[in-house]
Amino acid sequence: MPIRVLIVDDHPVVRQGLRVLLEVQDGIEVAGEAGDGATALGLAAELSPDVILLDLKLPGLDGIAVLAELKSRTSGPGTSPARVLVLTSATEPASASLAVRSGASGVVYKDVDPDALVRAIRSVHDGHLLLAPEAVGSLVRSGGGWSQAAGLDALTNREREVLAEIAKGRSNREIARALAVSEKTVKAHVSSVLAKLGVQDRTQAALVAVRHEQGS
Repeated sequence: MPIRVLIVDDHPVVRQGLRVLLEVQDGIEVAGEAGDGATALGLAAELSPDVILLDLKLPGLDGIAVLAELKSRTSGPGTSPARVLVLTSATEPASASLAVRSGASGVVYKDVDPDALVRAIRSVHDGHLLLAPEAVGSLVRSGGGWSQAAGLDALTNREREVLAEIAKGRSNREIARALAVSEKTVKAHVSSVLAKLGVQDRTQAALVAVRHEQGS
């Protein structure tokens, strides 16, 4: 099944460019387009896309309000919410932090390489949290409302296992062998763990794990 993407941006030229980019990708199809927040919410309910590519600066309901409404709609049992990838020109640390806390699965900036954007869509669809390196750096430097305790709570069971192995100082190859998965899978999990914890490398992630263990 292809990844069905809803494009949400108030600039028609941007929407058209994104549609052209995505329609030539294997395994991705454009489910629809919206130019404002209210239309985005309506199409999200009508089309049930897999991924929503969301700008934060929208007329009427902005991107944060859209995220909040989507989150409230999918808080019940048995729901399967769309993953939201924020594509924004707003580089303020607070914007990335607020988007993640409001339910975004990823944040990338509009100057992202087209191939990297396609990879980001596939990554959030696969369940990973994805932040542009600049966004991670901004969150770490500013604090940005980011809580490592909240980050730990956001880890999946598999990501917790990977973090435990990282804390033991094991390489991706050793972790892959221990968990009986591929190195590629481990690499994806490591990236997601670093993003969720708001840290920039494995050493910092290991320190978070150790401090948490000592405090529990």
